[in-house]
Amino acid sequence: MSDHPEGGDAKPAAGGERESPVADNQVAEETSSTVVPEPSEHLMAGSSRGPVDLGVTPAMQIASAWAWRFLVIVAAVGVIGYGMRYLSEVVVPVTVGVLLCALLVPVTNGLQKLKIARGPAAGITVLATLVLVAGLLTLVGTQIASGFSDLSDQVSAGIQELRDLARINLNITDQQITDAFNSLRDTVMSGGALGQRAAAVGTTATHVIAGVFIALFCLFFFLYQGDQIWAWVVRLFPRQARAKADSSGRKAWVSLTAFVRATIIVAGVDAVGIALGAAILGLPLVSAIGILVFVGAFIPVVGALISGIVAVLVALVAKGPLVAVIMLAVVIAVQQLEAHVLQPFLLGRAVSVHPLAVILAIATGVVIAGIVGALVAVPTAAVLNTIVNHLAGNDVDPEPPRRPLPRRRPPAAASAEET
Repeated sequence: MSDHPEGGDAKPAAGGERESPVADNQVAEETSSTVVPEPSEHLMAGSSRGPVDLGVTPAMQIASAWAWRFLVIVAAVGVIGYGMRYLSEVVVPVTVGVLLCALLVPVTNGLQKLKIARGPAAGITVLATLVLVAGLLTLVGTQIASGFSDLSDQVSAGIQELRDLARINLNITDQQITDAFNSLRDTVMSGGALGQRAAAVGTTATHVIAGVFIALFCLFFFLYQGDQIWAWVVRLFPRQARAKADSSGRKAWVSLTAFVRATIIVAGVDAVGIALGAAILGLPLVSAIGILVFVGAFIPVVGALISGIVAVLVALVAKGPLVAVIMLAVVIAVQQLEAHVLQPFLLGRAVSVHPLAVILAIATGVVIAGIVGALVAVPTAAVLNTIVNHLAGNDVDPEPPRRPLPRRRPPAAASAEET
């Protein structure tokens, strides 16, 4: 007997659906195990109402944990960077004071061994540094003043020679060159721009003078009470972290002193070599070139390039293209000696920073604090690299000997020791 009424097609019951003759209707009645996982695969969390299914996979939990920690670290770095940039007029002089302390602390220690108290020894070191810098600046100023008339004539002749070369080789007329110079002069001498530049120069000069005094003040106290200041900094850390903070600071100080002293030696060799070459070639402003090379050597890569270009340009203006080529060869030879012999021998493994990190550190320093930022960028990167490697247990050199942190002394005992 047929289940369907005669003379009519099969119709679904009320509320039902007609089954397809080709569909796999049995699948609709089953439940996929991927939709409702087994209880053992649930991520549960406790609450006052009992266990709660979080519904988050382990991969998502790990990714979110990394993500919010990364965002917190980026935010912290951004806040620290903004604070350092906002307070750069204080941060930069203090950093310069630390660098000078790393350079000059042997002088203070030597004076103290001669039975001179620590305070007067630090003061003598600072005053001697000021006298040395003032003497060098006076020497440069005297040389520039004495040779200014001859140099101006040589510059005029050099400019005329360059104009002739441009006219012959580049088909540039004298009128075009004159128009370009007049346009540049009008831009510089325009009222608003000139006033803004004068105000900016005045503000910068004021900041530089204030920064010099802050740096000297910090230098004196770093030389005089460096151990006490460092002990106070270490005591700011939790007790469990003080030993590691102290060892990290001592490792960083070893790296910093190695960098600064090696850089001084390298800068001196560069300055003497290039100045000697300039003197042999009969160039003017030999002392000025030497001091410029000495200062430029503190900025890796960029400083050597700029100081070398200046020396070659002076040779080109004063003596012509042939002497300029010889001066370029002297600069390249001295800088190759520095890069391949002096720096690896003096620095060794105490300061091991990748060249890419050096370039990025210099660029960051220029963005934050200009030329001074470029000066302190590489030693800062070296110190941070040393601290990170030490905290991670990847020290290259053995840890320096541990010294006990100086304790606070009563004022009466401290004054008695000074006298």
